[in-house]
Amino acid sequence: MKDLAMGPLEIIIGTGGFFILAILVWTVLSMRAAVVRMRELRKDFEHSQAMGAQPASLHPRINLEKCIGTDACIAACPETNVIAIVDGQARLANPTACIGHGECLRACPVGAIELVIGSETRGVDIPDLAPGFETNVPGLYIFGELGGMGLIYNAMTQALTGMARLIKSIPAPVAGAHQVVIVGAGPAGLAATLAAIKAGLDYVTIDQDSMGGTVLQYPRHKIVMTRSVDLPVYGRIKLGSVQKEDLLGLWEDIVKKAGVQVRGLTQLTALKRGDDGLFTLSTQCDGQAGELRAQRIVLALGRRGSPRKLGIPGEDLAKVTYRLLEPENYAGANTLVVGGGDSAVEAAVALGEAGAVVQLVHRGRMFDRIKTKNQKRLDAAVAAGLVELVLEASPQAITETHVEIKVGEGIRRIANDYVLIFAGGMLPTKLLKDAGVAISTYHGEVYLPAN
Repeated sequence: MKDLAMGPLEIIIGTGGFFILAILVWTVLSMRAAVVRMRELRKDFEHSQAMGAQPASLHPRINLEKCIGTDACIAACPETNVIAIVDGQARLANPTACIGHGECLRACPVGAIELVIGSETRGVDIPDLAPGFETNVPGLYIFGELGGMGLIYNAMTQALTGMARLIKSIPAPVAGAHQVVIVGAGPAGLAATLAAIKAGLDYVTIDQDSMGGTVLQYPRHKIVMTRSVDLPVYGRIKLGSVQKEDLLGLWEDIVKKAGVQVRGLTQLTALKRGDDGLFTLSTQCDGQAGELRAQRIVLALGRRGSPRKLGIPGEDLAKVTYRLLEPENYAGANTLVVGGGDSAVEAAVALGEAGAVVQLVHRGRMFDRIKTKNQKRLDAAVAAGLVELVLEASPQAITETHVEIKVGEGIRRIANDYVLIFAGGMLPTKLLKDAGVAISTYHGEVYLPAN
């Protein structure tokens, strides 16, 4: 009789309906959140269109005649904010956020997506590669970002595939020459080095920086790897999502356990294949010229190349650097960041948040090449007084105490302790062409690297 006196809601809860009610509430809230997110992504799409934002490299091209507007591509994308449904069809909402996973292509149920590289207005140079990632120069291989594969997982698996082909083709050892020289100690270079160790090859790995290669250039806390890979000698690395600091720690563990040897601070300046089939590599280390001889070459240089310099007086001062590793070390210092891309913006915001006094100098009127999330972070940092923008400006000279900036027709002198320059990298195109490597420029064409 007590149950008969209960209200309708109490009866539902008492009979287990609480769980049904909870599911209904959760569903409604999830649907509302999805609607809000789609509205935000639509705004991102409209903003990207207005700014003329361009994808950095490999990215999806959506055939709107085929697209039926499912959200399969959105669900599959590990970056979560690249694609949006706009007017019933999938669109690139944040082109600059795409890093070429390709999961959207595999998820599309009607084949409306293809991966392309470059755009009509922004060409991308890619070396011509045969199966096994060998160039047209026999014995010269290119793995990783330089060959169009920018993701850590893709770069590593490409390197392992290519090394399997290289190892099968390598001739008997020759006196005075290493069997393989690997240039670059980033993801592709590390994987290639491990494969060489497992095969018992006489190898040398060099890097103009140090172990970690391009990983060192990532912003702190950036998620950089989403899939697992089996590495020779070391074993499987299964990380899911990983932060930069954890990945660098993993790099150190691999180096220690696998006995990897890297000649750091050694830059490749030229290479040539002789009539005898052997390669001669010219190098620079601490201002000293060197030379290596090898039967096979692996270039795992990445696409950043050497930092692009401004070419102004004072750029060789100790206060000038081209990357940011520990923002907290600049707390309280007057720092000037130069650049208009994601790296410059991320560095400026990180420095401001760490307590530095920051001026961000950009030659343009707006930041039209950065990711939407970085634009939002920059806007917030400027509003909070953490970063001062100096637009339509360019540094003219750097001294021990200040920097001279041309703004309009005048010169502004800014008191300064440190200068961080993010003007991009100089691609090793000349080095490749001088070595005889064929290069093609892609303007939005489908790119399917050989394997």
